[in-house]
Amino acid sequence: MKRKRITQIFPWLMPIRKYQRLACFYMGMKFDREHYAATKKEILLPYELFESSCPLYNYKTGFDLVYQENKVFNLKLAAAAIDKLIILPNETFSFWKLVRYADKAIPYKDGLIMINGKLTTAPGGGLCQLSNLLYWMFLHSPLTIVERHGHTIKDFPDPPSDAPIGVDATVSEGWLDLKVKNNTKETLQIQITFDQNCINGRLLINKDCKKSYEVLNGKTIYYRSNNKIFEEVEVISKVISYGSISNSATRLLYKNKCEIGYQLPENIPIGEKGFHYE
Repeated sequence: MKRKRITQIFPWLMPIRKYQRLACFYMGMKFDREHYAATKKEILLPYELFESSCPLYNYKTGFDLVYQENKVFNLKLAAAAIDKLIILPNETFSFWKLVRYADKAIPYKDGLIMINGKLTTAPGGGLCQLSNLLYWMFLHSPLTIVERHGHTIKDFPDPPSDAPIGVDATVSEGWLDLKVKNNTKETLQIQITFDQNCINGRLLINKDCKKSYEVLNGKTIYYRSNNKIFEEVEVISKVISYGSISNSATRLLYKNKCEIGYQLPENIPIGEKGFHYE
């Protein structure tokens, strides 16, 4: 049997634990000698490196739609702290470094959030949709991924998106961050906008890098283990360079694994742990 954390045994300790984690979390960034991106510029950089969008509303959660409306409210607060951010050479992007005080003037509303492996509601719920979008954008750039955490459980099907599976990035203040570093000589910029149905992201750059990036899935399998169903998928990057001679390079970025907490379609084969598709 999995051991319970002390805060599960004594819930009254959670506020103290959160304060401790937050203090260490931000103190660590203060003294880690990294230069964190914090500058915004209203004038956008001239070249678009990548753009994407994602529907704001997921109607398959099983929860009241008010939590979807609250999520959109929370996303707009957080996105305002990131929109038009400049990432200079040698600077590091940190989701929480930027979003830390996004709700200082106007509090977050209750949205869906995963706590102790269970989907529930809490203030600020839904911000992972923003971190997911940002991570998807970063994968289509020369930025170096420093920290990323995938969701351990997928409780409902993904909304329609141009992204393959396994490219999510969950965040939890004090515990899990999304960080990338600009190890290039170029300057990049993030733009986040909203329309009636979607959140839209653009990654801009100061000059044409004559490259394009493609992220796709390799082998995907579903299997049972300890009476649970898991999804394991290869995430592959393809970089295409344009010049006098065009060429491409493909590499496996990682294998993403998560538990499936909803009923899969009947046409999807499910094996046992350790099996391989032919």
